[in-house]
Amino acid sequence: MDIKGKVVDITNRNIFNGIVSICNGMITNIEEIQEECTHYILPGLIDGHVHIESSMLTPTQFSKIVVPRGTVAVVTDPHEIANVMGVEGVNYMIEDAKKTPLKCFFGAPSCVPATSFETSGAIINATTINELLQRDDIWFLSEMMNFPGVIFDDKEVWDKVKAAHSNGKRIDGHAPGLMGNDLKKYTRAGISSDHECVSVKEAIQKIEQGVCIQIREGSAAKNFKVLAPLFHTHPDDIMLCTDDSHPDEIIQKGHIDKIIRLGLSLGLDIFDLLKAAILKPIEHYQLPVGRLRVGDAADLIVVDTLTDFNILETFIDGQPVYGQGKVLFEVPTSKVINNFNISSISEEDICVAYKKDCNIRVIEAKDGDLLTDEFIWTPSNSSGFIKSSVNDDILKIVVLNRYKTAPPVVGFIKNIGLKQGAIACSVAHDSHNLIAVGVSDKDIVSALNEIIAHKGGMAYAFNDDKDCLALEVGGLMTGKPGRVVAEKYQTLNIKAQELGSTLAAPFMTLSFMSLLVIPKLKIGDKGLFDVSSFSFTNLYA
Repeated sequence: MDIKGKVVDITNRNIFNGIVSICNGMITNIEEIQEECTHYILPGLIDGHVHIESSMLTPTQFSKIVVPRGTVAVVTDPHEIANVMGVEGVNYMIEDAKKTPLKCFFGAPSCVPATSFETSGAIINATTINELLQRDDIWFLSEMMNFPGVIFDDKEVWDKVKAAHSNGKRIDGHAPGLMGNDLKKYTRAGISSDHECVSVKEAIQKIEQGVCIQIREGSAAKNFKVLAPLFHTHPDDIMLCTDDSHPDEIIQKGHIDKIIRLGLSLGLDIFDLLKAAILKPIEHYQLPVGRLRVGDAADLIVVDTLTDFNILETFIDGQPVYGQGKVLFEVPTSKVINNFNISSISEEDICVAYKKDCNIRVIEAKDGDLLTDEFIWTPSNSSGFIKSSVNDDILKIVVLNRYKTAPPVVGFIKNIGLKQGAIACSVAHDSHNLIAVGVSDKDIVSALNEIIAHKGGMAYAFNDDKDCLALEVGGLMTGKPGRVVAEKYQTLNIKAQELGSTLAAPFMTLSFMSLLVIPKLKIGDKGLFDVSSFSFTNLYA
């Protein structure tokens, strides 16, 4: 098979009219021709760090929405399903991914549970990590979120780090805001990447310590514009990733191709963008993915122009997997696994007692950011209880253990914006207990019970009106087609906005409010948590 077009040689920063010849999945020849071509041939795109589970789709269904976007490979951390199902969940992701042409390179989840301050569905200790890292289908130790454990010499954490070194595997990082001497100790552990930078200053300090910066542009956390100056100063030390993206964004706006278009709109060099999107992840993780060279696997894409960057065709191992607006492969139905063991709750379960002259610690959320602040609020007395205050934009937030029956943990949050009703989900990083926010206790309980009835999902409730996107696989994913899930998810987002939320991605923002490794104030199933001190804190200030 021959493909004709303008060949984009990223390594030599060259473009020429040519013919790429493919046989048995490999590139056998690249010949320059005099004929003027219109379309461009490039190596396929790679997501340098993604949690497939965050798409709410199984790997097979995920592949069908990213391949049309020119993605031929993903470096993926099955951290979410591992926190629910343990090694069984990791194996599930690997086996499901084998049924698709998309090249999925999985890591061994380093933090299951992410912290000891919450209840997860499984534990993956250092012994199990070592066993996973010995496998050929495990490529690296996934993001070491427990950076305090590295810094303060936690033996279990360091045993996992040592296991990666002894097996010759990379270690991914996760250290939001970490700088100075603490950063130096963290990177001396051999941690080689980070996707949590929110400033150029932080990123450069990490690069100077030998860290590759994964510039993230997902559905909730969007750091590309802030970190774009790195393309001018450190183009050899960055790669692109989405981290967490919901299906509607991928289908409507794109995947890694979306980030390239964003970079082009900011005037960045196309070769620097393509290096970050293709060459850097291949080199960093030593991935067997083609770079558009003779002897490489024929993992390539055809685009219309290097300005619009619309994907026309995608090839993986020489096979056409997308063309003429259609996905050119089928996938079998994904099996269902889950870990969900609770029954319905009542309004009495989430009451918060009023104390005379009390002040309350409130989570202050930020749209498009995983970081939160702490806000001190003086609530009013409502018949002996503290309730949501729409006027102050302070709402009740509830986390409920989904693995065993336990009392809900109740707090308060600012900047969600709901004026009525409630939203809830079983996607709640990292342990994926249930989380809900709302105006009235009745609606909060109704939304939570809707999810419990489906054993996982995303839901809203307002009076007698309620709906749920069921996520039957681990309470995180579904085997339904991406477009079906995207449409349902959009319907829920629209409903949340009709109820008053001004957030760009209300459910995704909510899902990160229980992420106890991202500063500053968060909430888990065991209590309100101050990430700065890595300890529980009291609701009453």
